[in-house]
Amino acid sequence: MISKVKNAMSTLVGGMIPHGHHQHHGSGNVHHQNCHQDGLPPRFPYGRPEFLDLTSELLQYSTEHASRPVLTLKRDSRLPWRTGYAETINAGKSMLNEDQASCELLYVKKLSDKKQRNSTLLDDNGDGTGIPLQYWGMFDGHAGSGCAIMASKLLHRLIRDRLEDIAHLLENTSAALPICLAKNGSPYQVAVKKGANATQDPEDPDAISDPSIRFHMEKAVSLESLIMGVIENAFKQMDELIEKEKMSYTISGGCCALAAIHLMGKLYVANAGDSRAIIIRNGEVIPMSNEFTPESERQRLQHLLLGNEFTPMEFPRRIQYRELGRKMLFRDHTMNGWAYKTIVEDDLKFPLIYGEGKKARVMATIGVTRGLGDHDLKVYNSNIYIKPFLSCCPEVIVYDMSEYEHGPDDVLVMGTDGLWDVTTDREVADTVSGFLSCCEPTDPVRYTLAAQDLLMRSRGVLKERGWRLPNERLGSGDDITCYVIPLAGPYDR
Repeated sequence: MISKVKNAMSTLVGGMIPHGHHQHHGSGNVHHQNCHQDGLPPRFPYGRPEFLDLTSELLQYSTEHASRPVLTLKRDSRLPWRTGYAETINAGKSMLNEDQASCELLYVKKLSDKKQRNSTLLDDNGDGTGIPLQYWGMFDGHAGSGCAIMASKLLHRLIRDRLEDIAHLLENTSAALPICLAKNGSPYQVAVKKGANATQDPEDPDAISDPSIRFHMEKAVSLESLIMGVIENAFKQMDELIEKEKMSYTISGGCCALAAIHLMGKLYVANAGDSRAIIIRNGEVIPMSNEFTPESERQRLQHLLLGNEFTPMEFPRRIQYRELGRKMLFRDHTMNGWAYKTIVEDDLKFPLIYGEGKKARVMATIGVTRGLGDHDLKVYNSNIYIKPFLSCCPEVIVYDMSEYEHGPDDVLVMGTDGLWDVTTDREVADTVSGFLSCCEPTDPVRYTLAAQDLLMRSRGVLKERGWRLPNERLGSGDDITCYVIPLAGPYDR
């Protein structure tokens, strides 16, 4: 049976599975996270993205750390915009692939006063009415895949639901956004002298719908910034939902979250964690995210109120007791540069941020500072919770697609840190552009093949000394997930 599975998987991954390195796992390994912790069932069972449509045998085979098969879309499968996708499991860091992904086409619909949504997180009814919303998400889990799986199932629905609350504003893009909404969602103005042109809402007597009435110092808010706020709040709601449902379900670990949303001609890329997205346009690299790590968020973390166990000061190395009274380089949350200070006893405490680069950790515990979940994570051998120092808030970067004419080789690349650990933005751009230049623009699988090629270059080839890149440097041993999304997708069918 396993030989048939290997043949099927070989077709699925383009025949790139190395031979002679297979390691079989029992079925219990794939489903080990379905075992209940504290007697609670998992919120969602372990699996791979639904659009891969894996059989149980292929799901089992996809967990082989020795061969690390590359999973891509089946030849007869299509994602919206001809999106390319590829993934592979880690080299043994964790038993299962802790990355997750989702790709959805949803519709934002205006809800009438008499037909408000009576429940959230519903599947889209698929009737094709409303404002189209294209969504891509990837979630890099740590300490288990439960949080990443839950976010991949629900975050896009939360974003859609929150957008439906303002759908009546999205439909009227020419009008200025009302500063305040009445109880029924219509524009609200504070009580002023009613002019001849003003009308009164019978359900809210204080509401004045005269759009000409404005405060002298009233700040103008754009529709784009309103959508950004909706996305930011959806991330917060997702994090709160994870915490709430942990009372009833086992939801392991936490996850970084990277999402791209195309709505009304603009691309909104929201990132919380160390995954990354770039746009490649005419060979130019346009960063669409920033990584949030202990080093990049040092000042925010240092500014937080700490207990007595850690020092908010940063020093180039750990201080020795014999160095008390001497001067050493330091910086705090107010500083980008460095200065000297006299070492006092409080400076001997363990630093809030310890390590450098990919080895930097908050309280020597976690290497990312933004993401979802991690509500139960504590500093090792202590009762200090890490969550107050982490943020679920994403940074949202907007790209107006209508301002540019995009060709078939202009793409958005999204990847978890397993991709970027061994490749730079420029290397990724050159790899993808070089591959696409050799493909016919009308080839329906060109972006899937580009994603597969990019992933395999980061994974490398298995040799006696581990997974190696062509230059003999170590390849990525982490889970790797990547999208290659054509920016001409919505217009070039």
